[in-house]
Amino acid sequence: MDQADNQAVNQATEPETVPEFVLPSLDRHECRACGYVYEPADGDGRTLTPGTLFQDIPGTWSCPVCRAPKIQFINIGPKEKPSGFQENLTYGLGGNVMTPSQKRLLIFGSLVVAFLFLMSFYGFK
Repeated sequence: MDQADNQAVNQATEPETVPEFVLPSLDRHECRACGYVYEPADGDGRTLTPGTLFQDIPGTWSCPVCRAPKIQFINIGPKEKPSGFQENLTYGLGGNVMTPSQKRLLIFGSLVVAFLFLMSFYGFK
């Protein structure tokens, strides 16, 4: 078996990767008028069933809170994804790749540890 045959076998056994832009997006969309966030996994609680993607919503749909048209919604990305542009996530000390809940845990956990450390000084006489 020569090198060309090996490449053909490797290509045939490798699974095809689907480009990211082809996969359905579960991005959340926020109403610019009232701040309502449409979650595709939850639907709108009125007419849209859970799992309905934002791009599949008819143009006549309106915000369930303030009745603003669909065009008033902006894409705010998927839930629990690091915020910011993808190319900027590699900068800093690792805080850029943390999800919002991980950042909250780090911040408030550090505050509790600092508070306990300062309170330990009351034990010295």
